[in-house]
Amino acid sequence: MQVGGTLATVTLSLLDWRRRVAALYADVRAAADPEAGWHAWVGGRNALLADHPDSPLDPAARAGFTGVPVAPYDPALRFVVPVDTDVPSERREVPTAADGVVVLDRIGRVTLADVGRLDVWWIGGYGGGVFLPLRDGSAGTATYGGGRYLLDTIKGADLGGGDGRLVVDLNFAYHPSCAYDPRWTCPLAPEGNRVDTVVAAGEQLPPGGWY
Repeated sequence: MQVGGTLATVTLSLLDWRRRVAALYADVRAAADPEAGWHAWVGGRNALLADHPDSPLDPAARAGFTGVPVAPYDPALRFVVPVDTDVPSERREVPTAADGVVVLDRIGRVTLADVGRLDVWWIGGYGGGVFLPLRDGSAGTATYGGGRYLLDTIKGADLGGGDGRLVVDLNFAYHPSCAYDPRWTCPLAPEGNRVDTVVAAGEQLPPGGWY
């Protein structure tokens, strides 16, 4: 019974985390002003990272946490773009510590003005979801070396869109859990999601990184 109770506590905590993330992005999609939605998202992310049991920050890091550094909002970095589905199929199988093997299937590409083209992936598994990572020219210096995420709809990170289009707002680029603690493993940006352009938007690293 104790083992079952422990498992229930862990899974219900994760359920709460995912509900809160989904609600945060629902508020972003509902916001009449994208920048106002972004400010709410920044505050909500910081609150989760600081206080939630499923924060990727360990207890010691949470004790001194004052918020994730973020670049100022730039409305020119918000795009509503069609997904070009005329791309060769590609499948990747990414081993992770917590989620086993994550299967990624390329479903298309988006073109973001001067930033360049990024592959759009579908994460396999029950329900599935759109996954759009980014490793830009700031990786390894101002941002995590493995890149950041723009969309991960299977976990609630969904900025909206419709009719074959996606809202891709680079101001919402966020670090995956593995940027905060090496005990996490994450799917990182494949070759088709790496650009040389420096994207001075979204979450940044603090001086010296998180670990």
